[in-house]
Amino acid sequence: MNLRPAQITDELIHDFITAAMLEDVGAGDHTSLATIPADSRSKAVLKVKDYGVIAGIELAQHIFQRIDPSSTLTIHKVDGEDVLYGQQAFEVEGHTRAILQAERLVLNSMQRMSGIATLASRFAFEVGDLPVKVLDTRKTTPLIRFLEKWAVKIGGCENYRWGLYDWIMIKDNHVDAAGGVQQAIERAHAYQQEHNLNLGITVEVRNLVEVRQALEAGGITRIMLDNFEIPILAEAVAHVNGRFETEASGGITLHNVRKYAHTGVNFISAGSLTHSALPLDLSLKIVR
Repeated sequence: MNLRPAQITDELIHDFITAAMLEDVGAGDHTSLATIPADSRSKAVLKVKDYGVIAGIELAQHIFQRIDPSSTLTIHKVDGEDVLYGQQAFEVEGHTRAILQAERLVLNSMQRMSGIATLASRFAFEVGDLPVKVLDTRKTTPLIRFLEKWAVKIGGCENYRWGLYDWIMIKDNHVDAAGGVQQAIERAHAYQQEHNLNLGITVEVRNLVEVRQALEAGGITRIMLDNFEIPILAEAVAHVNGRFETEASGGITLHNVRKYAHTGVNFISAGSLTHSALPLDLSLKIVR
């Protein structure tokens, strides 16, 4: 099963590897150049030293192949698979210098991705029997957003917008600066028409008064109910009554996500998926 979002192209991965290797290797890996013969070949294994969901296997394949096209990987665990302490995710054979150059990039990326995938899988499990989708946000690490959103998808949750360019999200600051909910929505409609766009529109509301204003304005995709207490959230969802999609945001944790889901909301966005995930402990060891 392909768990890579369509937005993540081979070219994007290629450019990421190029920039990461320039940052890390620079003028050369002088330690390996000094100590490892040029014709040396080795085998290394990726060891799991934690419990969770593995992510980044496909990325690791790209990294090793890019640095050493002669390298071969034997995959034992695929992206999205549960892993246990002591298991091996894959074996890689190739030029020793190349394996050592790739080591830190592979580990740093996979540890971060696996931590996010593990947390995402727990969120997904909490609401797995309910008709709701858990979404990520733009609370990501600059320049590696695509890795973090990829990991969210691997873990079983869904990606929201990828940036400011692919969705119109009218948040509280936009509402206040525009003079109100209705004015902001009307301007969004005019802008889309002027620029021949057909983007989804989410409007963030802070109370039931703004919910009514959003409903009266209409022409939106989704109403984001931000920092609503659960009883008020349920009331708001009932008031919307399916006219538009509904989304809960603000203060969502693994411990309360199920309570939010029981309100009947369609989506739950959780910044913690990416900004609060702890890395999964992995190591790469040469075995011969």
